[in-house]
This record gives sequence, structure tokens and C-alpha cells, in this order.
Amino acid sequence: MKLGSDIAAVVTGGASGLGEASARGLAEAGVKVALLDLNAERGEQLAKELGGVFARCDVTNEGSVRAALETARAAHGQERICVNCAGIVAGQKTVSRDRKTGEISAHDLAMFANVVSVNLVGSFRVSALSAAGMASLDPVTDDGGRGVVVMTSSIAAEDGQMGQAAYSASKGGVAGMTLPMARDLSREGIRVVSIMPGLFHTPMFDSLSDEVRESLAAGVPFPQRLGSPGEYAALVRHICENDMLNGTAIRLDGALRLAPR
Repeated sequence: MKLGSDIAAVVTGGASGLGEASARGLAEAGVKVALLDLNAERGEQLAKELGGVFARCDVTNEGSVRAALETARAAHGQERICVNCAGIVAGQKTVSRDRKTGEISAHDLAMFANVVSVNLVGSFRVSALSAAGMASLDPVTDDGGRGVVVMTSSIAAEDGQMGQAAYSASKGGVAGMTLPMARDLSREGIRVVSIMPGLFHTPMFDSLSDEVRESLAAGVPFPQRLGSPGEYAALVRHICENDMLNGTAIRLDGALRLAPR
């Protein structure tokens, strides 16, 4: 798919991190970008900077997602690109033992369900509603392509560490549904691809000390550093432009394999 001003995109989690980088990258390619996020202050500021539009969006709420898509479409028309970057991280072991009292407790089930609701169900909800709109469009490629959905999985889907049962399950679900979604949408000319990023320098790393960040970076074989959000965004753009990329989850991790802890 050729990118340009006749193409519209929606990016969830678009107000920061990988979502912001993706929005910037698409805007630089001339795409009309809508940022869907909970952070209205940052989202509106960034949308103004990029010449796009902001819509407040809670991916766990269907009404919120539908309203956000309506706002985006009212401004730019039906999107042909849907990028899912909205997500949360939570850490807790399946069973924990208090070091002082020896008391044993199971993983907080509400926390587990919330992580899955945001990362997995939220990604599917946005993708399905967006794809339904794409299916109404005329094709823009010689092969009958109408659009593309990009979802964010994680290398934790395959290399989940201790305390990551909820996060890994949610991201494993994203990777696992990529192929069947692509097959479902093949007759509509809509591609589906997931990215499995490794350690990327997003805002959640800003709270860590330089020493901790350097230690994490040292575990990456090559290049021995944290990934840049711009590198994630570059892959998003390439997926949009390369019509043979479909139904797969791509690791973007510098050959990193996470240790058990």
C-alpha cells in the first residue's frame, strides 16, 4: 500500500511511547493520523503538532472505541491503517510467599483479567471494528488490498519471565490470533501483522536508573542497547508498505531471549 495524504490511520496508545513514534512515522509519510488514547492533554498536544486529530479512547469499552473511531473518521475519513499500541504491564507471580510471615497467596485474578482485557481483548476489539470499516472501502492495490492492521505483541509472549504470567498470556494471545485474523480478513483484502518488540526505551523505562537501563541493554546481543521507538515505527511503516507481510508476528529484539528472571 502506497502511503500518502489519501490514507488515514488510527493509532491506539498514540500519545506516548511506541504509539507516539508510530503516529509520527506515519504522519511523516503524509498519512492523516488519529491518536486514540486516555491521555487527553498529551494526545491533543501531539495531534496538533502532527496535524492530526485526538480522540479519547478506552480500549476496554466498546462504546468508547466506537465513539473514538467515529471522531477519527469524521476528521479524516475511513482509516486504512490501524495500529494497536495501547497496553499495560503488571507483574505478579502465580503464587507468592510473604518473606516475613510465610503466608501464601495466589495471583490477583482481577489484575490478571484487567491485563488481558486491555492488551488482548482491547487489541481485538479495536482491530475488528476498524477492519469492519475498512471492508467497505474500494481496494487501493492491484491485489485488491484495502487496509492493514498492526498489533503489538511482545517477546514475552515466547520468553515470559517470572511474574509475567498475565502480561505474557495477553501478548501470547495477540501473537496467536494474528494468523486466524489474517485468514478471516483475506477475502476483504485486509492484512494483519503483529510486532513482538524486545526492550525498547519507552516512558516506562524513564523511572529506572541509568545503571539498571545499562544492565538491561547489556543483555541484548546486538545492537547492545535498548531499542528506539523510532525503530518500531520504521517497522510499522514497512508493514504498511509491504503487501506480502501478512499473518505473522515479527520479533524486533536484537536477538534477545529473556532469562527466567
